[in-house]
Amino acid sequence: MEKIRLTVDKVLEWIVISLMGANVMNVLWQVFTRFILRDPSSYTEELARYLLIWVGLMGASYAVSKRMHLAIDILTQRLAGRSKQISELFVQICIFLFAFFVMVIGGIRLVNITLTLDQVSAALQVKIGYVYLVVPFSGILIMFYSGSLFIEAFLMLMEQNRKSTMEIRSTAVD
Repeated sequence: MEKIRLTVDKVLEWIVISLMGANVMNVLWQVFTRFILRDPSSYTEELARYLLIWVGLMGASYAVSKRMHLAIDILTQRLAGRSKQISELFVQICIFLFAFFVMVIGGIRLVNITLTLDQVSAALQVKIGYVYLVVPFSGILIMFYSGSLFIEAFLMLMEQNRKSTMEIRSTAVD
């Protein structure tokens, strides 16, 4: 499982780097055409917006993998041992459910509606549904990472339970 996760991490890193690089080049072109050529490009602002959406959501998926996502951990900082592991399991379940219901199911509905209505972007003439595909895609990635972290936390909890059971048995024998 760890090898698969590292492979997905590497691919996702390169996707985010490529998208960000494309966005930088796009904005540089926009600045060049506006200030040097005095004839601003018509599509660069819209493309920058869409690339930023993709970078943000793909970056959020990567952040979940690295446990760098925004968290309110005022309660979990005070926990230790078994209760901390249980809270980690609960957090991963919440992240997984949010990603599934809001991002995957909601994202698929959003993509379906925009493709059905045949909405097209003004400057690029790209179907908006293709831009919104990042929502369910990043939701699937977040579910994958959250599931992986859940399994990791669950195995650690089982290991702690096994160790505490062995300690209890050894003290009972003495």
